[in-house]
Amino acid sequence: MNLTPTDTRSRKRAPSGAGASLYGAALEYGAHCLTWLVGRDRPASSRDLAELQGVPVAMAAKIMTKLEKAGIVTASGGVHGGYSLARPPQDISMLDIADAIDGRKAVFECREVRRNCALFDGAPPDWATRSVCGIHAIMLRAQKSMRDEMARTSLLDIVQGVPAPPDFASEPGRWLDDRMEAREQSRITAMKAGVRRRSSDA
Repeated sequence: MNLTPTDTRSRKRAPSGAGASLYGAALEYGAHCLTWLVGRDRPASSRDLAELQGVPVAMAAKIMTKLEKAGIVTASGGVHGGYSLARPPQDISMLDIADAIDGRKAVFECREVRRNCALFDGAPPDWATRSVCGIHAIMLRAQKSMRDEMARTSLLDIVQGVPAPPDFASEPGRWLDDRMEAREQSRITAMKAGVRRRSSDA
């Protein structure tokens, strides 16, 4: 987790795997965004959450919208608006987050290849298809195990598993608060400038 606000275009990316994964970057980005909301009593904008950790701002905005629709976060408007957790982090599971962002994904799609055996001549016998395909059954068990593990791992578990030093705990919140205050000061400055322009034009 990188708290230094830098240009993400120049940041080195971690090496990716050779093949496609079941869950993509959206889940990783969304889960990381949520970790910064744990223990926070003020909302944070999707832009600030994205820039805090160097992820695409537009993608973070779409992800947070999905999380809001799923009831994982709540949104508030205005200069001091943004996103907050909708329920305690111990009540938000990794499965909740994954399903909200990517939908319920199947690990395996069985195409019933067993029916196509040339020896069956297009009419597979009852014994060959009576039960669930053995290969499909293995993958269903694997899927259940994965979802069970994700269901019993909460957002709080994830945050508590980060080996950060104690003095780091306040840094993310301070960074987010500084961004919010900077926007507020910019808004006030712009309003004052507008008042002065209108006064001089009068």
